[in-house]
Amino acid sequence: MSGFSSDWLALRAPYDDAARDKALLDLLRDWRVRHGGIGILDLGCGTGASLRALAPLLRGTQRWVMADHDPALLKAIPDHTARWASAAGHEMTGDAVTGTGFTASLVPHRADLAAGLDDLPLDGVRLVTASALLDLVSADWLASLVDLCRRHGLACYAALTYDGRLDWTPVDRLDAEMHALFDRHQRGTKSFGPALGPDAAQAATAAFRAAGFTVQTGRSDWQMEAGDRDMQEALLAGYVQAVLEIAPDRAGEIEHWRQRRRFAIGAGSSRHRVGHTDLLALPG
Repeated sequence: MSGFSSDWLALRAPYDDAARDKALLDLLRDWRVRHGGIGILDLGCGTGASLRALAPLLRGTQRWVMADHDPALLKAIPDHTARWASAAGHEMTGDAVTGTGFTASLVPHRADLAAGLDDLPLDGVRLVTASALLDLVSADWLASLVDLCRRHGLACYAALTYDGRLDWTPVDRLDAEMHALFDRHQRGTKSFGPALGPDAAQAATAAFRAAGFTVQTGRSDWQMEAGDRDMQEALLAGYVQAVLEIAPDRAGEIEHWRQRRRFAIGAGSSRHRVGHTDLLALPG
């Protein structure tokens, strides 16, 4: 799954919001109250999901630097933010959202994150955030992120990192094989180099701890019930695309697996869980 289209981000948004680990959000809020106005650097910001999830929680005056390589996603941020603000009872004026207890200004910043992090604007930044990013990056890129946070004393909140847990109900005889093929694909070379894939959460935890950070993690699993057909269908299509790239010689088996899974989704008997890990790393 590429996972970067505006439609896909909109489909997954409610599952992301429901999944974020509440205990880690409480820890992040407690860390925040010890600081004044802060800057937040949101890596791979998409259409601004992290801002919408965190701005009311963080409270106070916030300046969000929204960094992404896709100009279409950056261009869509104001519209998505305005709709969210209106629905939540906040007020958006220009490039700032004001709600009860917080004001968050938005600064879109186009950046090729895969090329490195050294040129990102860090003036006033105290917190780095990312959602569904770390499983796409390489070990070298992760090391650069940890080093950036260490050198500048930045906290890091990285949410919704795929951690290799996938469960379908009812179970199909090919689920385990398809899962293994999908994880092989997730570890393949992507824009950031050889991706950490399902190993990313453990790698990030170890790297931040080795750099002297206090690290807490929590589960942020997507849980889809029988009625969540659109999300299950979208994920299934992504799995099939990925495993076909790894095992094109098994196209017939993969198609039969897809048909059986689609039948269960259409019949209203399918449930699916995708395992994610949230991480909060605070400077020592």
